[in-house]
Amino acid sequence: MSVKEGQLFILSAPSGTGKTTILKRVMANVTNLGFSISHTTRAPRKGEQNGVDYHFVTVAEFQTMRENNLFLEWAEVHGNFYGTSRPAVLELLESGQDIILDIDVQGAAIIATDATVHGVSVFVAPPSLSELEKRLRGRGTDTNETIELRLNNAAKEMDATESYDYLVINDDLEEAVSTLQSVIIAERSHGHRLPTGEPIQLKGDGKK
Repeated sequence: MSVKEGQLFILSAPSGTGKTTILKRVMANVTNLGFSISHTTRAPRKGEQNGVDYHFVTVAEFQTMRENNLFLEWAEVHGNFYGTSRPAVLELLESGQDIILDIDVQGAAIIATDATVHGVSVFVAPPSLSELEKRLRGRGTDTNETIELRLNNAAKEMDATESYDYLVINDDLEEAVSTLQSVIIAERSHGHRLPTGEPIQLKGDGKK
């Protein structure tokens, strides 16, 4: 069976929308779907593990990687740097594995102009900004100042939805998970691949 290059999926959402929960559910349900672990200069949150949730690096280490063109995209978000490893993503795509990136709208815009890759972009939005505020305050992890900053950024990010291929509203978690899975399967079918990600090979019935 020939190996077809994998598909790159780009997933963006305002902070607090539930993107991480959706992504974990999808990753558990969809085969042959890898996740690119981003590099970041922010401090780990409670329960996060280096090399699992993020590659946590210093600002100096991040700058060195950036100067060596080792990021497919990078951005500064809420005062911290985030970047996607170019070599890691390209290697996995060439091996035939689909990859999903969890990046913000700045990073998605950068990849959209990169001729070396083609990504299918999905934006996950909250039902409303008021609902997003309720979720952010319900987490109990951010100060009022941080919440206001995230809400302001969310409003700007939601203005960018027109540039995305797909829009998913996380009003109901199960429905949002199902929709994202459907997008992945549909794109695999578009690329003449099975829902599992394997190439489709049509077999003749012996007739001439």
